[in-house]
Amino acid sequence: MDNCLGVLINKNIDRNFSSLCKSRPSYMLPYGGKYRLVDIAVSNLVNNGIKTIALYTGDKVRSTMDHLGDGKPWELNRRFTGLFLFPPVYEDGYGGNLGDIHQLYSTEQFLKYTKEEYVFIGHPNILAKVHLNEVFKEFIDSGADITMIYKEQIDPKGDYVNCDKIHINSQGKFKNIGLNLGVEKKFNLYMGMCFIKKDVLLALIEQSVETGDTNSLKEAILINKNKLKINTYEFKGHVEIINNLSSYYEANLNLLDPEIYKEIFFKQGIIYTKPKDEPPTIYMDSSKVQNSVIANGCVIEGVVENSIIFRGVKIGKNAIVKNSILMQKSEIADHAVVVNSIIDKYSYIDKEVMIAGSPYIPYVVQKRGRIRKD
Repeated sequence: MDNCLGVLINKNIDRNFSSLCKSRPSYMLPYGGKYRLVDIAVSNLVNNGIKTIALYTGDKVRSTMDHLGDGKPWELNRRFTGLFLFPPVYEDGYGGNLGDIHQLYSTEQFLKYTKEEYVFIGHPNILAKVHLNEVFKEFIDSGADITMIYKEQIDPKGDYVNCDKIHINSQGKFKNIGLNLGVEKKFNLYMGMCFIKKDVLLALIEQSVETGDTNSLKEAILINKNKLKINTYEFKGHVEIINNLSSYYEANLNLLDPEIYKEIFFKQGIIYTKPKDEPPTIYMDSSKVQNSVIANGCVIEGVVENSIIFRGVKIGKNAIVKNSILMQKSEIADHAVVVNSIIDKYSYIDKEVMIAGSPYIPYVVQKRGRIRKD
């Protein structure tokens, strides 16, 4: 896929994640014990042979720079190709909202002069190990202007309400994209991923800026759907749409299913991340661990069940942690109880404190937070 540029566009949804996104964009949220959400998307692009990747970072760029840097863990620290990070540009001459059209337009020269003729567009908050080489081959062979990727999603509980719903006719051809209202138990979920010819993308960007019709690439495509050849590709694997606190919490705990864990982290290539050397986790005689993912560098003295534990976490004697996410270097003191909660980095839960959320609205402790008994 040397002839394809990878583009990852940040969604402006940080407000949906409570205090977790106070100082980081949502795609930089920790995931799976030692990763960030963005690692999944970047690694999948690299594993499928894409050598040039552009990430539109949003305002909170510091944590992105610290984690991704020059892209060395993904072998993207190259002279001409590699990883390109684009923070937002605020221009007096452009009056639109900062949608993805504006973000792409701000780097129009970059898009024009990269050697690749095709572009893959995705969102780092949508996690799926799509076989992009296979999709790209179908896209090229079909002669389409755009190929959109979707999944036939079973949704009996309404977890995907307000997600994009792609409409396809009886011949499998693209018709439209609407909003899933949850009235069907099964629907075609548009995954926010597509391949597009670069000249078509540039034409859509310029048309949208000139006419002011829209600042959304998806809407720009729909406005021109009758002029474009748009194909679809059905993805049959596991997908996570992480667009709020509840879906983030559920996506992490879904990794306790061995099949989902294997698919995300090992299918069609492993996931790379910024390395951090830590010693092995120590399990004391008093510890009891069941159905959990525990990273290295931890000290476990208490009970851990159905939880995701990140690097360097300490869980004290007779402490209980259930159905929770404990991020890097957080500490649960002796006899404390943490249930259905998300504990951000460097936080401390004092002795004998009990905190509990619900499976749908987890309790959140912000970064460097301290919960005291008094």
